[in-house]
Amino acid sequence: MTALVLPTARFTDLLAAEWIKLRSLRSTYWALGSSALALIAFNANAARADYVNYPHYGGPIQREFVYWALRDAFTAGAAMMLVLACASIGAITIVGEYGTGLIRTTFTAVPDRRALMAAKAVVVTAVMTGYGAVVAGASYATTQAVLDGRGLGVPISHPGAWRVVVASALLAPVCALVGMGAGALIRHSATTMVLTTVVLLLLPSFVTERYHWTACVKNALPFNAWLRLVDIGYGDHPFTLAPRYPTTVAGGWVVFAVWAAVATVVAVVVVDRRDV
Repeated sequence: MTALVLPTARFTDLLAAEWIKLRSLRSTYWALGSSALALIAFNANAARADYVNYPHYGGPIQREFVYWALRDAFTAGAAMMLVLACASIGAITIVGEYGTGLIRTTFTAVPDRRALMAAKAVVVTAVMTGYGAVVAGASYATTQAVLDGRGLGVPISHPGAWRVVVASALLAPVCALVGMGAGALIRHSATTMVLTTVVLLLLPSFVTERYHWTACVKNALPFNAWLRLVDIGYGDHPFTLAPRYPTTVAGGWVVFAVWAAVATVVAVVVVDRRDV
């Protein structure tokens, strides 16, 4: 009797399957939609506050207000919220399957775990990049429209403005992949969220810049890389908060790329080598 040999799943089939998994969850739409509206509103409120308070600002601030306007485009507070939201969504894409037991069915259907996890990483990256682009773009348009009420809005063609939008948009997939990698490693939702919060948000606050090696560690964290990328006036105006050992703009992009790549490799390797 001849055994039935099932055809090997193509990578495009795996991409389609992972996309169906992600979009079939109602929680995905709620998480992406509600967090996007909250982030845009948060940034818009920061712009509104500067719009209201602008007449009371001193001369130096008013002369250098372009830097304040660009900071309003995507504030540090909004970036922290973005980090938490995206890390949570990335973690759920893998932790949710382990929690429900769906991962066993998935691995039975597709024994090639590395290809499966690579497809999941591609889908998460694509979705969260689109999400980040919408949030960052809408925040920029909204905040500058608010400031235009006083003629203070900065056009997207202004030097460095695109960097604010792109860096803020790419922060989303980077954090989502970190969440996915942590989820694959820990397989427990609460513990995963604690770990990602500590690594992505608490470490930048706790690590000092007093010594060279600690400053290097701090600058190698995604949130600090984002801070450097969106600080368009770094070193050029009196309101720059210059660390002792600052990273470069190119270094900020490298930090983003390395964290995304390492998180993806961790997820692929861990899932491939551990039992379900």
